[in-house]
Amino acid sequence: MHPHTAAALGLYACHTCALVSRPQAAEEVAHCPRCGSALHQRKPESISRTWALLITAYILIIPANILPIMETGSLFGSQRDTILSGVIYLWTSGSWALALLVFFASIVVPLAKLVALTYLLHSVQRQSSQNPERRTRLYHLLKFIGRWSMLDIYVVTLLVALVQLQSLATIKAAPGAVAFGAVVVITMFASMTFDPRMIWDSIKEKNDRSSR
Repeated sequence: MHPHTAAALGLYACHTCALVSRPQAAEEVAHCPRCGSALHQRKPESISRTWALLITAYILIIPANILPIMETGSLFGSQRDTILSGVIYLWTSGSWALALLVFFASIVVPLAKLVALTYLLHSVQRQSSQNPERRTRLYHLLKFIGRWSMLDIYVVTLLVALVQLQSLATIKAAPGAVAFGAVVVITMFASMTFDPRMIWDSIKEKNDRSSR
């Protein structure tokens, strides 16, 4: 790690308001001079909290893809669709672009986020010093694309609002929608609890050992 980093200079970034400051030497517990929040060089218990959220998301992703996400009722009967069956229906009906969009946003992206966060956590725990720039970019990419994972929930909500205006059909969210929404939200929290600065800590420790 380069010697002139914020941590090496004794600077702290507030997790609440993002102000970078140098704590007073007399303070037993450093506090942000702007908002008063407790300061930490790294997010407290980042690894354990992120693992707990990731494991929960891995468990919930199973019912999110198996259980129906939407129930449709009409005079001709009722139908229950999962995410995958909805993608298949869109594909067979000729809406290939929309089918691919839903497939990637609702199946590929959530699973890829979980796998990528697992990789980042594992690399931090084994103190890997390889490709820190690439891993940091991967983390920021995960935060950027995370918002698109809620596409299926938006579609169900829009369909419910539109169809309820008609008296001959009804659409309501099924248990799979709750599980899917929980996966997306929990994965977002996991991204927030993970501290990407830990990626660079192993570089600093390696440089410190080599300088002795």
